[in-house]
Amino acid sequence: MQNFISEDQIEKATISVFVKKMGYRHLNCIDKDLTGRLSEKDVLIQPLLKQKLQDLNPDAPAAAITQAFEQLCRTRLAQSELMANKEIHTLLKQGIPIEINNAAGRKEWIHIKVIDWQDSSKNDYLVVSQLWIQGQYIRRRPDLIVFVNGLPLIFIELKNSNVALRTAYTDNLTNYRKDIPLLFHYNAICILSNGLETKVGSFHAGYEYFFNWLRPENEKQVPDMQEIKQHGISLDYAILGLCDKKRLLDYVENFIVYYNDVTKIAAKNHQFLGVNNAIDNFALRLQHDAAGTDTGNKGKLGVFWHTQGSGKSFSMVFFTQKISRKFVGNYTFLIVTDRDDLDGQIYRNFLGAGAFSKDIKCRPKDSEELRAMLQTNGQYIFTLIQKFRYPKGQAYPVLSFRNDIIVIIDEAHRTQYKDLAENMRTGLPNAQYMAFTGTPLLGSKKLTHDWFGNNVSEYNFKQSIEDEATVPLYYQKRVPEVWLQNETIDDDFADIMSEDEISEENQRKLAQYFSKEMSILKSDDRLETIAKDIVYHFPRRGYLGKGMVITIDKFTAVKMYDKVKRLWEAEKRNIQQEINDMQDTSEKEALKQVLNWMRKTDMAVVSEEAGEDEKFEKQGLDIKTHRKRLLMSDENGHDLEYKFKNPKDNLQLVFVCSMWLTGFDAPTVSTLYLDKPTKDHTLMQTIARANRAKI
Repeated sequence: MQNFISEDQIEKATISVFVKKMGYRHLNCIDKDLTGRLSEKDVLIQPLLKQKLQDLNPDAPAAAITQAFEQLCRTRLAQSELMANKEIHTLLKQGIPIEINNAAGRKEWIHIKVIDWQDSSKNDYLVVSQLWIQGQYIRRRPDLIVFVNGLPLIFIELKNSNVALRTAYTDNLTNYRKDIPLLFHYNAICILSNGLETKVGSFHAGYEYFFNWLRPENEKQVPDMQEIKQHGISLDYAILGLCDKKRLLDYVENFIVYYNDVTKIAAKNHQFLGVNNAIDNFALRLQHDAAGTDTGNKGKLGVFWHTQGSGKSFSMVFFTQKISRKFVGNYTFLIVTDRDDLDGQIYRNFLGAGAFSKDIKCRPKDSEELRAMLQTNGQYIFTLIQKFRYPKGQAYPVLSFRNDIIVIIDEAHRTQYKDLAENMRTGLPNAQYMAFTGTPLLGSKKLTHDWFGNNVSEYNFKQSIEDEATVPLYYQKRVPEVWLQNETIDDDFADIMSEDEISEENQRKLAQYFSKEMSILKSDDRLETIAKDIVYHFPRRGYLGKGMVITIDKFTAVKMYDKVKRLWEAEKRNIQQEINDMQDTSEKEALKQVLNWMRKTDMAVVSEEAGEDEKFEKQGLDIKTHRKRLLMSDENGHDLEYKFKNPKDNLQLVFVCSMWLTGFDAPTVSTLYLDKPTKDHTLMQTIARANRAKI
């Protein structure tokens, strides 16, 4: 049985880690304020801050130091707490711009350094326990605050081991944000712990977005969960992994972004370790030995494999941003995908994270414009691999001999062994190539290593579930009598059906060699059976998250929508009749809830088949209505994708073939009805639509 561990015991043990293992200073202010603050209203240790500004900027005029100090101390209550936090974070990273008169009597701008990001030894590190802070109406006393140069960067709230950790968020952090908001204008990260469990997250995040930090130094470390529970040492892992002086500076400087100025994104444990592994490998790219022999990675920056749903797109942002900040050079980052929706999503993530402004042109409209852009020195270019097409029989031109073009390939194993990839490498012979993937490199796909080098980071599905970065998935085989007919489906058939867009050649192959399998899978009786099962199962699952029906082709998606809609209405009438005939009050109430949910439920087909109206009409199907809905927005400007991702919207079930199966993050999705032979990376990506941590 787990021994009880008090909050006081956890606090003392944590302070010991800070002081003895990491060299922090400690002040216990439970009886007396020892910080030197002038007032309990101060959330900064102002005398210490001013002294460090002078120490870090010895050549700056005294007036400039004073102006910088005043900028940092200025209250920002007129701003939202997130925008105040972003403004201060920017000042810490970039330095405080101050205009001075130089020695020649001319005005010039200098930047006053607040934290020395290069040499960690030049900063002051202090952990303060039980410090009273006076808010406008209420006085509060956080358990631990970590100060760097007098700035309160980390908030730590502790609970007894027998108290649910969520209480530290709902009863403490939430109230502290309301009562002493100025403290969180300077906050980088929050840590909540009851010893048995520790969570890390942004002060602005919901509790569901706080995460574990169980690997302090190495992503291959396997935390001893039994020891953690037995001795209540989960906080040790987080403190050692995140608050080590160099790691803390690295994290604050390079692993926090503000997405669209509405959300603060703080890197998770696996992102921090994985990106730094990639950065270490990047640093070797131009390495030579004593004799001058090239011992670098010869353009192979490695494979970054983090399982679907674990934040791979933001890892790309952290990676490119850190290179731009920490390595001398004028880098161009070429981000390559093979699908329009993926290209758009990754572009929006970089844009939202502030990597560039909206007026910067970085998405070429065609192959010719791509070739032109690659001969400039723009920082970011987002393109489809298809835009490396070139007339048959003509040699692809060399576009640039630069060795500071960093090519990042998303899901590389889908397209990187074809003519388009050869064109890209011919055009950029000295570029550095890196692959990001969310699926393991299976079988022949290991050829990816020949193109990009070995794995630089690996974060698998099992680890992500242990860390609660993604949720576990459960499989249930339904309507088995239908599936008995499908035992003849072989690997070739599954390979073809796994393609995002089936080529004309493979369409002919399906018609020639797999007509029997296709007729079975698309038979009307079979689809009717599946539709009946969906209509019964979907409103009775328990947790009523959103769902996706994945069909063998786009025609079948429309057919399934029509069938489910018809049967849905029939089921509502059946349930109403059951309610009318039922005597048991509790059962009647449960059925009423099912019926009410079904009445509100909206459904849609997600398919873009522009120019193929005739093909659908020949099968008696209407695609125009569905396509129009996909492309339109409602009176609030919300499109179909927004509505599906919004947990409060009634759009609950969508019917798809290939769209929204890759690069589509929707934490609202909990259920997939998979009726499409799929394998390898496509299967992994498909089922991962439902493994996002729920909001």
